[in-house]
Amino acid sequence: MIFDPRLCDLGEGPLWHPARQQMFWFDINNQKLLSQDRDGPREWRFPEIVSAAGWVSDDVLLIAGERDLFLFDLETEEVEPLCLLEQDKPKNRPNDGRADPLGGFWIGTMAKDEAIGAGAIYRFYKGELRKLYSDISIPNAICFPPAGAFAHFTDTVTQKVMKVALDAEGWPNATPEVFLDLTAEGLYPDGAVIDADGVMWLAQWGASRVAAYDPQGRFLRAVAVDAPQTTCPAFAGPQLSAMIVTSARKNLDAAALQIAPLSGATFVIEGVAKGQREHQVILGEP
Repeated sequence: MIFDPRLCDLGEGPLWHPARQQMFWFDINNQKLLSQDRDGPREWRFPEIVSAAGWVSDDVLLIAGERDLFLFDLETEEVEPLCLLEQDKPKNRPNDGRADPLGGFWIGTMAKDEAIGAGAIYRFYKGELRKLYSDISIPNAICFPPAGAFAHFTDTVTQKVMKVALDAEGWPNATPEVFLDLTAEGLYPDGAVIDADGVMWLAQWGASRVAAYDPQGRFLRAVAVDAPQTTCPAFAGPQLSAMIVTSARKNLDAAALQIAPLSGATFVIEGVAKGQREHQVILGEP
């Protein structure tokens, strides 16, 4: 079922704002933040690539851009730079990101041409931006189980989703270990979210689906989506029972688009699970 029919070249970063009860997502390649509110579809265009966000307050989002993390007021459209992000790497851009249970914000970067190992994964917490992992090609699947003791992430080209233990302040304090190895199935992990029961819902690029895995990494089920290039799920709605799934049209030729004309649309799947409330980004001392 279609949530929003606007066709994104590279839809990503779906975020349900719990205070506004409003869905946001990005069309990365067209430098847009998209939304729907009571008055219908909305969009904001930026002078740089934007890809992921966390909510700071009723009206303010933290947004990851090419040059920095910045605050964006949805009502006034005012922009306030927060900290630089790989400003010395003009060939890079942000990709997947999400707020963690302690109010930190994780963000991955990558080369615009997808050059191997050009990106990294960072965490912004209490005013500090710290690089966590280097030599990342396509960062994705940044998500957190309800207890907040672990973080997940992937470098899509490796076909492996990782799991790493976190300390009391939410920083990694162990060597990442493999949570899912999808190489034997030929699957490529993209964005992911974890529901209230600890189940990971993982978009799989090229597979026309979102797949569910239990906390031990065991496959539970897959939900079909009418677009081969699913990019990221998020739970939305008053009961967090609607799963929103973004998708992409990039690199699909005319024949592929004839088979899957809804590629790039944003989908909604009802009743598969109940999500967690999206965590608030804490800018200073909580």
